This record gives sequence, structure tokens and C-alpha cells, in this order.
Amino acid sequence: MLQGDVGVELGRRVAAALHAALGVEITPAEAVIRPSAREGVDYQCNVAMSLAKKLEKAPREVAQAVVEHLDAADLVEAPEIAGPGFVNLVLRREWLQEQAAGLLGDERMGVGTAEVARRVAIDLSSPNVAKEMHVGHLRSSIIGDALVRLLRFAGHEVIPHNHLGDWGTPFGMLIEHLVDEGWSADGTTADHSIGDLNGFYVAARKKFDADPEFVDRARLRVVALQGGDEDTLSLWRQLVDESTRHFEKVYAMLGIGLGPDDVYGESFYNPYLAETVAELEDKGLTEVSDGAVCVFPPGFANREGDRLPLIVRKRDGGYNYATTDFATIRYWVRDRGVTDLLYVVGTPQSQHFKMVFAASRQAGWLTDQHAEHIGFGSILGEDGKTIRSREGGTLKLVDLLTEAVDHAAAVIAERTAFDAEEQAALARIVGIGAVKYADLSNDRERDYVFTWAKMLAKEGNTSVYLQYANARIRSILRNAGDVPEPGARVVLTEPAERALLVKLIGFPAAIEATLESYAPHKLSTYLFETATTFTGFYENCPILKPDTTPEARESRLVLARLTSRVLTLGLSLLGIEAPERL
Repeated sequence: MLQGDVGVELGRRVAAALHAALGVEITPAEAVIRPSAREGVDYQCNVAMSLAKKLEKAPREVAQAVVEHLDAADLVEAPEIAGPGFVNLVLRREWLQEQAAGLLGDERMGVGTAEVARRVAIDLSSPNVAKEMHVGHLRSSIIGDALVRLLRFAGHEVIPHNHLGDWGTPFGMLIEHLVDEGWSADGTTADHSIGDLNGFYVAARKKFDADPEFVDRARLRVVALQGGDEDTLSLWRQLVDESTRHFEKVYAMLGIGLGPDDVYGESFYNPYLAETVAELEDKGLTEVSDGAVCVFPPGFANREGDRLPLIVRKRDGGYNYATTDFATIRYWVRDRGVTDLLYVVGTPQSQHFKMVFAASRQAGWLTDQHAEHIGFGSILGEDGKTIRSREGGTLKLVDLLTEAVDHAAAVIAERTAFDAEEQAALARIVGIGAVKYADLSNDRERDYVFTWAKMLAKEGNTSVYLQYANARIRSILRNAGDVPEPGARVVLTEPAERALLVKLIGFPAAIEATLESYAPHKLSTYLFETATTFTGFYENCPILKPDTTPEARESRLVLARLTSRVLTLGLSLLGIEAPERL
């Protein structure tokens, strides 16, 4: 009967009951339906507590009106009032059994698609050209990738854009260093490889700081680059291409789908900058402050009460990040027709984006579009400080990922059932999955401590635990020999069976909650709870033992298969693989 969020459906029924009993109009969300932590109770309705004062009635009186007019006998047992006015709801066993049969033939596990598809542009990853990706790029990359997967699964059109730092004054220095290293505009006089991007950048900077003649050449090269000199642009493209090859290697290790077609670097928006500033000036939104052209969005001030500016053209006529951000919004809304703009960027940029969004609304670039900064905290080492390399420097992301696979290989090597090739493949799946899940299972707005022992633990809320749980279920299904097909029956006779099925039908609600606040940790928490609930089910409900009846065996195999499907699908939406064997 019902495929989707059970809580939403219960909310609809409660809203209808309130309308019938008291003439009150509320939405399903305002019915305040929550999963219950009480044993024997599946959901709790708290609407009476929130409506009592408004209706000038006692909470239990409002709750009684809900109970008396609730038309949900097909869905729940007789509701009961508890405490000061809570309504306890228990799903009917027959209804649950019907849901299991329906889910067996539903690869989406009850999750519907959006009634109105949005067109979403999402800014993620955004490394800088001529610098290797470091651990600071991890969160934007994997949180952004998970949100791309989840939004697409929900039925939205998603356009990821990798906002590379590939333009500006430093590129005069970098391109001139390319020339000194023997690179040519036609690509015929150099080996066209930079073994160490960071080393290349450091060498260029060292030369810039020590050699006045080089400084003069670098500044002339900036003028040539911004003026469109073809030889300079050719060298710039080679530098960008070399860097992009490095980025793609890291993305491949992470299992992230960003590619060349997703690159929208700062250089892409460069042609739009002058007209963007001109439009701001024409609309009377700019002021000249200390020689710079600025926008002062209302409501932003420093501690002294002085207005905070966004500089859109510097005193020397150059542009900066705010100008590019305005041009970005203008482009994606006007030229690409997006309905949503999401920016997966560190929390320290929160105020900057609030100001950019406010000014963009003033300019008329943002009207009914939704723009949101999806901030995140830092990754800390075990000393509680920002994670660093063993030498104390910035930790390269490729080194972190390589170390993750090495650590996982040591764990996998304990299993003798796999040959060397299988062990290598599993080490990659487990190691990369551990890094990603350790991040995604934490509230993105908070810092978290990165520890190998914790993230590779076989117990607790880790990807390794989930991968092992799923692999064990797959083993059970293989040993059963006759995996249940659509139409197989579920018969609930034990509390552990019921608890597992109630958890499984909560998958749509977990997806909805995750997308509502762009919080992948909510899906991670749900998957962990599902795996632990299955463990309780498996310990209390024998599946393949000789004394298990054929009816119970079939029913429990269905529950096992549904659990595996939820774990596999849920992990894939986080960008994590679930191996068949582990």
C-alpha cells in the first residue's frame, strides 16, 4: 500500500484527524511524528504538546481528539496516549508484512523521486592549479560527491562544478618558471611532466622572492596572460593540464566522478568579470572605498559597527574572489537556468557566502533560487590540532589515501581465503571506504579526529563494520542456495524480526532527513543502526539451522536480502563500495 516515508504518511493521517476533530490545519511535518525509543512503540506523535497552548486546551485533550478521529486502522494498532499528551503508535504486523513483500521487488527500497525535479549546481573540491591536493581538499570532495549521488538518486538534475584556482597574479610567476624549465608554447622542448607540483610551486616562489629580474618577467607575463597572448595562454594550458592529471588521479583513488567536463575554474569566469562589476555599478550597488570598488550588503558589520565590504574591483583595476563569486552566480542562474546553488566549502567562509548571497539578491541575480553554503569543520590529528604530515607539513591527499590502503591491506592479510589480487582489491575498497566513512559519519559542521585504529575497527560505527555485516549477509544468502524472489512471504513471529523490518522501512525517511539538511552523517547513522539491528536479529532468529521451519527460513531470508540491499544502496550513495566477500 505505502512506499515511502512512514512518518510522513502517519503525519498526513494525524493532520486529517486534527482537521476533522478541531478544524485545525497543519502540514504532515507539523504533526511531529518521530520514531520512538520506547520498547514496543514504533512512532510517537507529539503534536498535542505543540498545539495545546494555541488551542487553549490541555495536551491530553488534544491527544484524545487525535486518537478518536485518527483514520489509520489499516496502518497502526489502536493508538494510546502516554504521559502529558504523547500519542504512541504501533505499526500493524500485517501491514509490515505487506511492506516487506513490496520492498523485495523494489530496488529503491521505498524511496520515491521528487515530484518537482530541481536543477542543482554544486561547487565542490576546488583545488589550486600547480599545487597538489592536500588533506584540506578531502571534506569538500567527498561530502560534495555524496550529495551529488543523493540528489541524483532523489530525481534531481545535478551539475557538479570544480571551481579550480587557475587564474590570477601567481600564474605569471608559475608560467615564467615553466619557460625557465624548458617548456615551450608549442610543447616541443620539454618532457611535459612535473613530478612534484608542490616542489614546482615552491621553486617558482623561491625564485620570485630572490630574483628581481625574474619578478619583472613574471609581472610582464601576468599582463600577457590577462591580455590573451596566445603563447602565454598555451603555456598556461599546459600547466593546467598537468595539474588536472594529478587531480584526476586523486579522484580516481577516491572513487569520485569529477572529470574534465566538470571543471569551471576561475579562468572560465574571467570574461564575465568586467560586465558583472558594470552591472553592479549600473544598479547603484557599488561605492568607492579607499580607491577600490566595493559592495556593502546590508546587515554586515564588524565589532566596531563599521560596514563590511565585498571588494569587486581593486585599486589597481584587478578583480578578486568576490567578483568571481558574483560572476559564478550570474552565470549559473542566467545562462544555465539552475534552481539551486550549493557550495561545499569550509565553514570559515560562512560570512563571505552570506554576504555574496545577500548582494546577489540585491542585484536581482538571485530571486526565487535557493543558494546555500554547505560548510564543514576541520580534520584533526590525534593531538587535537589540524592534521599534518609526519614531517609537520601539509599532508598530501594522495599520501593519506595510499596509507589508508596500506593499513587496510594489513587487516585484509589476516584473512587467508583471498589470493593476492583479491587482497589488493579489497584493501583499496576497505581503505578508501574507511577514510570516506570516517568523514561522512561525523556531523559535517564539526571538526573530527582522524585515527587509523578507530576508522578501521571491525566494531563500532565504521565502514569496515558495515562492509563486514553486509558480506556476512551475502554469505548467508549464498549458502541458502535459493535466494528469495519477489512474491516470497514474510511472517513476523519474533520481536527481533519485527524490529529489523521497522528499521528497514525507515530507509526513505533517512534519505529525506539527509537531504533536508545536507547531512550525510544522518544516513551513516541509519546504516549503522540497521547493521546492529540485523546482528540482534541474526543472533535471535536462526535462518539456516535444520530445525528452522521452511516458512521461517523463507521469511528470514527475505529480511536478510532486504538488509543487504539497504546497506549496499546506502553505502553506494555515500560513495563507498560493499564487497560481496570480506
